Amino acid sequence: MKETIEVVQGASEKPEVIKDSWEKLIDNDMWISLGQGALKIIAIIVITMLVVRFGKIAIRNGFRIRSKSPLKISKRREATLAKLLENVLAYVVYFIALITILATLTIDVKGLIAGAGIVGLAVGFGAQNLVRDIITGFFIIFEDQFSVGDYVRIGANEGTVEEIGLRTTKIKSWTGELHIFPNGNVTEVTNYSIHNSIAVVDVSIAYEENIEEAEKVLQEMLVKLPQKYEDIVNPPELLGVQTVKTSEVVIRIIAETKPMQHWFIGRMIRKEIKACMDEQGIEIPFPRMVMYSRNDVEEIVDSTSKSSRQLGSN
Repeated sequence: MKETIEVVQGASEKPEVIKDSWEKLIDNDMWISLGQGALKIIAIIVITMLVVRFGKIAIRNGFRIRSKSPLKISKRREATLAKLLENVLAYVVYFIALITILATLTIDVKGLIAGAGIVGLAVGFGAQNLVRDIITGFFIIFEDQFSVGDYVRIGANEGTVEEIGLRTTKIKSWTGELHIFPNGNVTEVTNYSIHNSIAVVDVSIAYEENIEEAEKVLQEMLVKLPQKYEDIVNPPELLGVQTVKTSEVVIRIIAETKPMQHWFIGRMIRKEIKACMDEQGIEIPFPRMVMYSRNDVEEIVDSTSKSSRQLGSN
């Protein structure tokens, strides 16, 4: 009897639950509230994207105007600071948008922020590497150790600096690989883009040639190169004979160039030297092979033995 009463009561409660759910589904106020919330979230996302986009444009234009002022800073530093400010702007705007969306969804933002502060304090003790990365990134930018566009070597990797963030640094090698380093791991850096570079070119001259005459011709040619190539800072210098090898004499030439232009200038100097030597008839050594027939070898051996006997008899 008791079980029958419970079944009847359960059956009577189900229609009431279904009725309440149906009333909620057809409640106009609820749908209007959901629609308004969805529109607010969409509007927040659109406004956030517009603010980030136009904010980055404003930062770039600001640095472009700043470059025309009497107080100028290097283009390397401008590019680095502009990239950093763009990242900071994006972080701040996205954080504000997230808080606004949570408030739109009727989530207690104040309680969430307070709880996040306590949790963040606890996590901060274990996030020492993150703090170290941020602090090191600040000092990299503050001390101008390297900037966006510089060619650097960090550890065993070389490349052009693509981005310096608050936590990581990105460099791109000349073969296309992108290397990402936490700033805290950047302990040793070699920057090739601050000072002028030196192009070193070795020229080989045949033993049969007059070395002094070859040096004179090269010197006359080197003086004219700064007029042809603007990346050469000073006229190239002919140092003289570098080494004497079995089949050639090596003359060394150095040229001071603008930063990271020594590879290009080195190739151009070799090209100019080859053309100059061909024009002046100066021979560049090349591998040679001398072949003897068997009869010639026997004649040489006979003549050598006769000469030896004559010397012995004398």
